[in-house]
Amino acid sequence: MDTILANAPGQLRFSASAADLLTRLRTGGVPVALMIAGSPGSPSEEAALAQDFEVVVRSSRGSEGPAATALRAAASKLDASAARIAVVDTAPFGVAAAREGGFGLVVGITRASTRADLEAAGADLVLDDVGELDLGVLRTDPWVLAYEGFDAAHEGHREALTTLGNGYQGTRGAAPERAADGVHYPGTYLAGVYNRLTSTVQGREVEDEHLVNAPNWLPVDLRTDAGAWWSEGGLTPVRERRELDLRRGLLTRQVELTDSAGRGLQITQRRLVSMQHQHLAALETTVVPLGWNGRMEVRSGIDATVRNRNVAEYAGLADRHLGEVTGRQVEPDVLLVEAVTTTSRITIATAARTTVTGVGRSKEHRLESVVEGRYAHRLEVDVRSGVPLRIDKTVAVVSSRDPAVATAGSGALAELARAPAGVSGLLPGHAAAWERLWQQFHVTLDADRETHLVLNLHQFHLLQSVSPHTAELDAGVPARGLHGEGYRGHVFWDELFVLPVITMHLPDVTRALLDYRWHRLGAARQAAADAGLAGALFPWQSGSDGREETPAQLFNLRSGRWMPDNSRRQRHVGLAVAYNAWLYYQATGDTAWLAERGAELIIEVTRLFAAMATHDSVDDRFHLSGVMGPDEYHDGYPGTPGSGLRDNAYTNVLTAWICARAGDALEILGGHDCDDLRERLGVGPAEEHRWEHMSRRMAVPFHIDGVISQFDGYEQLAELDWNRYRDTYGNIGRLDLILEAEGDSTNRYQLAKQADVLMLVYLLGGDQLRDLLGRLGYAMEPTALVRTVDFYLARTAHGSTLSRVVHASVLAGIDPKRAWGTFRDALVADLDDTQGGTTKEGVHLGAMAGTVDIVMRSFAGLHIRGDVLAFDPCPPPELRRVRFQARFRGQRIDVDLDHGQLRVSAHPCASAPPVRIRVGGAELSLRGGETIDVDLPARADSTRAAIPGGAATTITG
Repeated sequence: MDTILANAPGQLRFSASAADLLTRLRTGGVPVALMIAGSPGSPSEEAALAQDFEVVVRSSRGSEGPAATALRAAASKLDASAARIAVVDTAPFGVAAAREGGFGLVVGITRASTRADLEAAGADLVLDDVGELDLGVLRTDPWVLAYEGFDAAHEGHREALTTLGNGYQGTRGAAPERAADGVHYPGTYLAGVYNRLTSTVQGREVEDEHLVNAPNWLPVDLRTDAGAWWSEGGLTPVRERRELDLRRGLLTRQVELTDSAGRGLQITQRRLVSMQHQHLAALETTVVPLGWNGRMEVRSGIDATVRNRNVAEYAGLADRHLGEVTGRQVEPDVLLVEAVTTTSRITIATAARTTVTGVGRSKEHRLESVVEGRYAHRLEVDVRSGVPLRIDKTVAVVSSRDPAVATAGSGALAELARAPAGVSGLLPGHAAAWERLWQQFHVTLDADRETHLVLNLHQFHLLQSVSPHTAELDAGVPARGLHGEGYRGHVFWDELFVLPVITMHLPDVTRALLDYRWHRLGAARQAAADAGLAGALFPWQSGSDGREETPAQLFNLRSGRWMPDNSRRQRHVGLAVAYNAWLYYQATGDTAWLAERGAELIIEVTRLFAAMATHDSVDDRFHLSGVMGPDEYHDGYPGTPGSGLRDNAYTNVLTAWICARAGDALEILGGHDCDDLRERLGVGPAEEHRWEHMSRRMAVPFHIDGVISQFDGYEQLAELDWNRYRDTYGNIGRLDLILEAEGDSTNRYQLAKQADVLMLVYLLGGDQLRDLLGRLGYAMEPTALVRTVDFYLARTAHGSTLSRVVHASVLAGIDPKRAWGTFRDALVADLDDTQGGTTKEGVHLGAMAGTVDIVMRSFAGLHIRGDVLAFDPCPPPELRRVRFQARFRGQRIDVDLDHGQLRVSAHPCASAPPVRIRVGGAELSLRGGETIDVDLPARADSTRAAIPGGAATTITG
């Protein structure tokens, strides 16, 4: 877009994000026009506006007619065609007028209108805040994420979203010629490779473990004649475009450059991180001189001077994780760099082969190291106008944690020696590996194009972080993927959102990720023992060895103060581990794994909560104190921060649920396996009796109107003035930081950072939750559950990207149309960076997986009930059709759903037994090669209707 035209309401008040956008546009030389309702203000006010905007148009807005007139008036003064103007508006009638006027890009901002209203009016793009606007992002193809031009304010965001990975390693989409400079940030991360450093914070020593930023294998630099290097400003970009091909995992960059003499170069770079060979990656750079012949120098290297500096709030922490760096030229075109992490003593070896083709003559590769730890091959080449020069860089990365290597260095050289050359050599096998994954994972939507694109993007980044290669590693689910250093690269409870999706497609990978927890049972048992408890106390943040990695403090950039971080009181992380273990068993029927490892995980978590619980003999209820729920805004009661809460509903209900599952596991393994398990773990009758008792008598607090209370005493907290905080701060996702800066505390109010009570509906479903509450002795009518949902929807700040995932899922069974809007909001959390600049620190992997899960579990209604695969479809009106594949009990099953019919087809498979399918009240057996068609009854768009058992069913084979 050449220009921006913004509509504003009568009273002007620019937010900080809007002011930042204006600064960026002015820096980029983009004219900005402002349309504002009302008559002109004072001369000083008008003069101030004239300093910020090239054109100011006053109008009487209030309907589409005046808006269209004002738009035409503003456009006429901008000296640009409508097709080259972007219009930003908050009102549907303004958006409609811009669409009718033929403007090139129409952006709606959800201030007083919903996403659906603005899209219905014709908005190409809908954002929650104008600061999210990235004019370079292109969303025209559901398989391509493209960026046109360069925007320094969004570069870190773009780098994260164009990361390439394969589950073993991930490399951010940084420009190869750039080092970390405050705008660009090269980062390569290896799954499970951590290092521990000690820092001095507020006068005391603090030890932190971080996912290590490994040596940067990307550097490729150019210069013409003897001028300055591209990285030093010797070559100036004229235009630039990046395209991420989601189907093939290929990042393509096209740049047109000029040198100091005005001579042009056309650069095309292609990059991949091999999904076929986990250790391999490649970068191809093609250079075409435009209208000149001459000499050019190429520098291709490996930079081991990198540090961990991706997160601003960690700026005060030690960040040099790589030491003992050596580099050598192994062959004329092969460079090997080895670096050892300073504390964990992991050797990371990076071997790179650089070849140049398409030139008349070139000098031999020369090894140089201008800065210690940064090594490069340098060579001179002759170039001719219009003749492509191709620089192929093939890279192998191996660490001393890897199996089947004598040393990391020899392993990297061996991988490189047998690697196909360059992107062209690696691409066929890499693309074929991606095609196999897409066949299993792809969710096909008959819905709007942007939804399809973003869902593809989410599945793409999920598979780059957790892939078949993960099954060979001792690594957990990093909450921010292999895309950045947010949360220090730690493993949280986000696997609760990730593993259900992985389990239904790649159960072997889920088993490996659960084994990450099982291998750390010793540390969890010791943590429980240190707290005077039995069982296993899993850490809220986990890294290399399973100890608690949650920092004791976090820095509030708003107040400039350090705040206590008591989130390690979120004991419910263990419940997530046990939940996923049970879900894996149900999906696979893998009793051998249940006997060997799964039941042990479930029982040890159950033991912890049994040890934490206290029994009140008066009302025969078990209570839990000193915990935090998923909310995170309440770490104690007013006046006692950090002390934890009593009877958090989510924790107590899931405790009852997991106590029952521990008994189920022992029953399933009845006989020799169970006898061995009981003996190995020392399970006795008294312990089993306590679990059974807890499964029926855990305390659950309720408000007086029957709403489930988030915790005991929640109803007595004050109400927050939500409108005041929204008007004052705009984005209030981090109310904890806002209130602390005001000298206040979230502990005082009825609010939530993210879904807490509603997590129970998300995990268990409404019917199963009411059944479980009934087992506990609490009768709950469906209307009370709806009131519970409404109560918390109105009091959630969505300070976590996981929150809208949960809300969309819960709403699917109550209000499908509203569920779709919330689902769309959850989809764009990373694409539009709605969390206020956090995506540059890594994607939110749990939220990405969660949006896929919404389609399968909520809209298509797929649930596992014992050994039955059940469907209760509830697609919103906007989702006309959805198709996906799932794996259940060894059987691959295709699901095809529209508003009139559900089709379930099993792939031919001689080894897999028939699976049981339930739709509504009908239960059927599905064999390999068979198809079941179920006619669905019509229902109103805004209400859920149960599918009757007599729905028309057809089975074909």
